Amino acid sequence: MTIEIRPATADDLPALKRLLVQSLALPISDFAALEPDFMLCAFDDGRPAAAHGSWPLTMRFNGKATPISGVTTVSTDVVDRQKGYLRKLVTQHFEELHEQGERPLAVLFASQAAIYQRYGYSVVSTSHSYSIEPRYIQFNEPLEVPGTLRHIDPSPEADFGLLVGLYREFREQRTGYVHRGKAMWDAGVLSPVSGEQVRSAIVYEEDGEAQGYCLYRTGPGLTSDPPEPNQQCIIDDIVWLNPRAYRAFWNNFAKLAVTRRIEWSPAPPDDPLPHQLLEPRQLRDTLSEQLLARIVDLPGAFRARGYQESEALRFAITDDLCTWNTGQWQVITGPDDAEVTPLSSGTPDITVAPGTLAMLLFGQITATEAARAGKLDVHDESALPRWDKTLRTIHMPFTSDHW
Repeated sequence: MTIEIRPATADDLPALKRLLVQSLALPISDFAALEPDFMLCAFDDGRPAAAHGSWPLTMRFNGKATPISGVTTVSTDVVDRQKGYLRKLVTQHFEELHEQGERPLAVLFASQAAIYQRYGYSVVSTSHSYSIEPRYIQFNEPLEVPGTLRHIDPSPEADFGLLVGLYREFREQRTGYVHRGKAMWDAGVLSPVSGEQVRSAIVYEEDGEAQGYCLYRTGPGLTSDPPEPNQQCIIDDIVWLNPRAYRAFWNNFAKLAVTRRIEWSPAPPDDPLPHQLLEPRQLRDTLSEQLLARIVDLPGAFRARGYQESEALRFAITDDLCTWNTGQWQVITGPDDAEVTPLSSGTPDITVAPGTLAMLLFGQITATEAARAGKLDVHDESALPRWDKTLRTIHMPFTSDHW
């Protein structure tokens, strides 16, 4: 048996696609645009036994544009599992990212979080899933909506540029939102509708200026006996630049009288709707993990995000997979950048594991919350409020895209 770790080639694609279809239980059409150069594979006597894909993406990181490795299509042939192939691929991927020095973070969606947390990944964002009947879209406080809604054509020949401009402004200060190329729009929120569904694209305008958009699909859905409504509405994307735009979209959904349920998943963890409804339980809200992230280059990760505070943080870390991160560090933050150096004197505020540090850096939890959960060791209790304030993000981490 000869094991070879290398990128895939065009000649490997037929066998590689068979592996992905079988192990991920997805149709082969999902891999029509698979780029072999983005796939690192373990070959067993020439046969692909395990695969690890990564796309070069750019993500907003508390207001800064940050290059990341978007990990995807990770799979192992069932007959080759528990042989250590995936660990070899993950380790080599981390080493290559470190050597290249361009993408300090690896970020992914996990079929099972347990697979990746053993490699130092951690859950850095969560998302809501809503399922609500239109009759329950009633608000606990009034909000005047002076603008108007207008249908648009999201095609490149018409109003696609309007969507792009609104999305870019909306994502500007956020954490987790990616920079969408046309291909990501087409494969995501503007992907072809199925069956008898119809897509609607609407914008909210005030004084002729667009302040948000909403993309959603309607069509036959839940089976029910007449005269119960049976239409289904699925929200694909909502972008709002002010609270009035957000309210306008939900006022619109409240009028879908023939719709049985309105579904929105994923919705941001700090989405305002649960705080606005008269009967929030009617959202049938569920919360689940979303993004998982891994700090590959520790100094680069701290420099890659934005800060609202100027402060000094000191910590110790042991990283068995990315050993270059192991040590004691000092981070001095500022409005434009962060200076990251080995800690030359004094004692660290905390000792933290790689996964917990990623959660702190994304703003998923605070240092105080992590300490209460036993996820870090505290050496200076008075330092925790400084950590909380310094690593606070403007918005909770979240992405509306799946790669």
